[in-house]
Amino acid sequence: MQQIIYFFRKFRNFLLFLLLEILAITFTIQYHSYHTSKFVNSANLLTGGFYTKINSINEFFLLKTENKLLIEENVRLKNLLDKKEINYSLENYQVIDSTKYFQKYEYLSAKVINNNFTKRNNTLTINKGTNQGLTSDLGVINSNGIIGVIKNVSSNYSTVLSILNSSSKINVRLKNSNHFGTLTWNGKTHTTTQLMDIPRQALIKIGDTIITGGKSAIFPEGINIGVIKDFNFENNQYQQINVLLFNDMSSIGYVQIVKNLQKNEQNQLEQNTTNE
Repeated sequence: MQQIIYFFRKFRNFLLFLLLEILAITFTIQYHSYHTSKFVNSANLLTGGFYTKINSINEFFLLKTENKLLIEENVRLKNLLDKKEINYSLENYQVIDSTKYFQKYEYLSAKVINNNFTKRNNTLTINKGTNQGLTSDLGVINSNGIIGVIKNVSSNYSTVLSILNSSSKINVRLKNSNHFGTLTWNGKTHTTTQLMDIPRQALIKIGDTIITGGKSAIFPEGINIGVIKDFNFENNQYQQINVLLFNDMSSIGYVQIVKNLQKNEQNQLEQNTTNE
């Protein structure tokens, strides 16, 4: 207490001067519109800059959460887009006929927790399993294209046979025609796969887009894969066609699992036809 009293006694002249300055500035701001506006603008500038910095910091730490929400929103939209025979009114956006529709594909988001891309037979691991309704032979994609096919499933995890695997064979086609082929991988680089079984009648050129063919019961038709990087045409047939992938297979985060709700029906019919 004595130190406080001593402080005020020692600096009483300076404190009095400071108090009078504050009063003078306050009266000037209150009774002069020009000074008032300048003060308010300066205060807003300072607080606005402060809140902007705080918001930027918060957004940085929330990026992971926001990215996950975007992935889940994309899954929801894919599920909605795949519903057939639904008519919408453009005037009020209400469903006119909500009783007649069918949905062939269902989508579920997951996160890649392990990714191999430098081996001859590469796999990925995702954080969803049987507890989330996953089984083997489900397609795995992201916004850039296909990733692979689920191979083994446990309660909460699944391994994915990457398209960068010697056992991977994906039915694909040229986007600008109905010529089908098979996507394989020669094990050389994780950026490029190979397109096989393209008929010699197909007219291809560098830059042509390759998409899923839709002949299998795993992937929907039309999912992007990559573009033709280069090719060899010898002895009146295509010897090798290299496809530059849209996906960076060395950097895969969140993915979507594609579940064909009519897969068992299709497989059973094809099996019965084969056995006849």
